[in-house]
Amino acid sequence: MKDYLAGLNEPQREAVTHIDGPLMIIAGAGSGKTRVLTYRIAYLIEKGVDPFNILALTFTNKAAEEMRHRIEKVIGPEAKNLWMGTFHSVFSKILRFDGHKLGYTSNFTIYDTDDSKSLLRSIIKEMGLDDKAYKPNYVLNRISAAKNNLISWQMYNENPSFAAEDIAAQMPELGRIYKTYALRCFSANAMDFDDLLFNTNVLFRDHLDVLNKYQHKFRHVMVDEFQDTNISQYLITRKLAAVSQNICVVGDDAQSIYAFRGANIQNILNFKKDYPDLKVVKLEQNYRSTKNIVNAANSVIAKNKAQLEKNIFSDNEEGEKIEVIRAMSDNEEGRLIAHEIFEGRLRGLKNSDFAILYRTNAQSRAFEEALRKIDIPYRIIGGLSFYQRKEIKDILAYLRFTVNQQDEEAFKRIINTPKRGIGDTSVAKIIVLASEHQTSIWNIVSNIQFYMEGRTANAVAGFADLIKSYTVMMEEGKDAHTLAMHVAKTSGLLHELYMDKTVEGVARHENVQELLNSIRSFVDNDENEDKSLSSFLQTVSLLTTADEDDDGDAEKVTLMTIHGAKGLEFKHVFVVGLEENLFPSQMMLKSRDDLEEERRLFYVAITRAEKQLTLSYAQQRYTWGKLTYCEPSRFLEEIDSRYLRFGDKGIPQTFEPSFAPKKQATRPVVIGEPVKRASANALKPVQPPVQAHVPSADFEPSDTSKLKVGDKVEHQKFGFGEVKKLEAFSGSTKAHILFEREGEKTLLLSFAKLRIL
Repeated sequence: MKDYLAGLNEPQREAVTHIDGPLMIIAGAGSGKTRVLTYRIAYLIEKGVDPFNILALTFTNKAAEEMRHRIEKVIGPEAKNLWMGTFHSVFSKILRFDGHKLGYTSNFTIYDTDDSKSLLRSIIKEMGLDDKAYKPNYVLNRISAAKNNLISWQMYNENPSFAAEDIAAQMPELGRIYKTYALRCFSANAMDFDDLLFNTNVLFRDHLDVLNKYQHKFRHVMVDEFQDTNISQYLITRKLAAVSQNICVVGDDAQSIYAFRGANIQNILNFKKDYPDLKVVKLEQNYRSTKNIVNAANSVIAKNKAQLEKNIFSDNEEGEKIEVIRAMSDNEEGRLIAHEIFEGRLRGLKNSDFAILYRTNAQSRAFEEALRKIDIPYRIIGGLSFYQRKEIKDILAYLRFTVNQQDEEAFKRIINTPKRGIGDTSVAKIIVLASEHQTSIWNIVSNIQFYMEGRTANAVAGFADLIKSYTVMMEEGKDAHTLAMHVAKTSGLLHELYMDKTVEGVARHENVQELLNSIRSFVDNDENEDKSLSSFLQTVSLLTTADEDDDGDAEKVTLMTIHGAKGLEFKHVFVVGLEENLFPSQMMLKSRDDLEEERRLFYVAITRAEKQLTLSYAQQRYTWGKLTYCEPSRFLEEIDSRYLRFGDKGIPQTFEPSFAPKKQATRPVVIGEPVKRASANALKPVQPPVQAHVPSADFEPSDTSKLKVGDKVEHQKFGFGEVKKLEAFSGSTKAHILFEREGEKTLLLSFAKLRIL
């Protein structure tokens, strides 16, 4: 066909060219999945399928945009006509068009997690319940789980088993909270993220004309990361493909790691039961990692019982063995990894080539401190999102309320921001008045003179006039940037931030400017036909953390959780904290299913590495303020020992003058020792005594500015050696020295203490 097919291996080509009937593509880690998806869509269009009739569902907007641009390079601007995006973005679009059948207007608000928790806190307080017993986070998770399993508040309250569970958990009012939460969201013309899926299912169930319209519109349905879909997502896609039967799912059961979000691995394991005529194509060649890394990953995942049969392999180089580091403590683990990165940079790697992956966000502290001490820049992925910062949420709440005056959470956020003399008591009174008169909060606020009087009433009236002026501008057709700039200035938010000259205040002001810049970029983007404020808010509300850009400087070491690293790759990966009850997590040892998910998470961590992989664990660490002794993770024992090398790594004395971390209680590195695999204790290698080098009596560091290749030198720790290579590095010189006993070492001359013989 086209040239691009020539660049595919046989299974990839088979997946691309099979276009009729159900297809499941089992895509192993690093197997070129995105390329296959891209070319398959291009192939469909070349075969005469209208792009308007193709639906492609991804798990991040960034993945969708990347794929769209790749397709555009192959087939041209027709790619813009694809229905491609995340489940939530595509289904929100459907609900904008047809949600009126469920009683919503097209400008409904999408609540994020903070909005939902805020609303739940209000409901719990209004009901007179103890928020320590009814923790908003737990309540929201319970409601979310119900929605993902398509259990409405009516069904929840009619089911005696749910009531019994809630009584046993000492939260008998959960059903009433769910009902109130659902009704309050509806009255606010708002949906949370789970509602986007739940309501699409309801829409297709109760309005067959709408379902029929989209079934005939989407002649081809493709689902990426299928192993991460929940029941709700799968039912929608199955309904959409029921007429054409042209459904293509792509995924890897070995990378199913989101059960805590409702993902159901059975969707991919049992897909063939729903489609007996299913064509299965396996992409088994890993193009990303070395053979050692791929084989090690295979030896781990083979321990799982619930999996689809496949044989992942690599034709890349053999690669280095995986290094296992034992540290005395979590702080020492941080220092050892930081120095590994420092040494890696001496070998020519960039900061961005490194990633430190951990099981929980709390583990980042030791690595942040260690990296800061030696001036290695880093970025944390999955920390506080740009759009979760207070000043950003304040501006966005003003914009949300301008578009939707039923949005109760936006109202509560902005009514006294900046302060205008309207306290919590007055806000609560407005909410009660709305409830008593069975009307909206906005109706009370915009007619406050009929309900309240005095200074507070005047302040509320001023606020209402402000919102009305914004609404007029919006109805006049002002674009998102013009309106947002006007709101930022006239609301007083921009002025308040500008007047705060503290470091934090300046940073907040810059953040708001960055938000306004992003809105300008949205308006200036020719691909966005609708440049209205409503359209911009829809885009922002559906962003995930993975979709957000970092701080613009990617030349940093990346720190992130393993869950956040899925889909990414780095030349050198450190998987840290490999201890029992940490990884695998103590919370995931209650059943075989949980343990197998943790093992899949470890598999994902291993397969992020391209060239080098380092695994580390600490013998003791502080947990909840108490020093605990740790046992190495069972996952370390599950890796075939042929692919590992063990050693205790001390801090090189060479670098002490610069950042001077104090000497450790660990011994020098001894690598490649035989290690028994019988028990966890086998991971604490028994080392033969190491005869340390005793410096010569006349040892005194020489001036190394004139050091040259071939010179004989002595080092206090490594002994005698010969300079093999010299090269410039960051304003200094690094020397490659072959020592008689220790082998070749790379030392930075500005730190090294060498005696020239």
